[in-house]
Amino acid sequence: MPPDTSDIAGLAALSDEALAAQAAREGSDGAAFTTLMERYRERVWRVCWRLMGAQHDAEDAAQEVFVRLFFERTKFAGRSRYSTWLHGVALRTCLMLRRSRTRRRRREEPGPAGTIEAEATRQPEGAVAVDASHDATRLLAGLDEEDRALVLMKFAEGHEYDELAEMFGSTASALRMRVSRIRARLAKQDE
Repeated sequence: MPPDTSDIAGLAALSDEALAAQAAREGSDGAAFTTLMERYRERVWRVCWRLMGAQHDAEDAAQEVFVRLFFERTKFAGRSRYSTWLHGVALRTCLMLRRSRTRRRRREEPGPAGTIEAEATRQPEGAVAVDASHDATRLLAGLDEEDRALVLMKFAEGHEYDELAEMFGSTASALRMRVSRIRARLAKQDE
């Protein structure tokens, strides 16, 4: 039986955290989980696009994120905001997929001359996207996967250090220092 429209309107008024708690109690086709995914569809895709660097890879990653969110919906403990937890899942999923993609390319390609870096083919629709210059893209490409992800989540997505600490499993002060070191490296690299 389809959900009552008054139930859907009631769900839309709930906070993310209340919806997450309800989604954890629901069956596989629950309205609370569906409402959360609709709320975060564009943001998850945008994060995946920024971390993966190509439309196709971002679409695959976003789909993987939503599958993980479905299976891990009972794991949200409420120690942080739901959006922070969700972005952490997206971050870890993208990093895992990028590492896997890099390993696969190394096995498939004949040597260092065959290395191909994926380029973004489009910017996220309906989102305020960063129009990265060629220089910024080159600088970010020089960072390792986690540092690149940290910079993107901090400056492109606008997360606070406390939120980043939850996502990266670190402390806010350690991440402040890490960002400071990354900035210094990038400034030196740009000279």
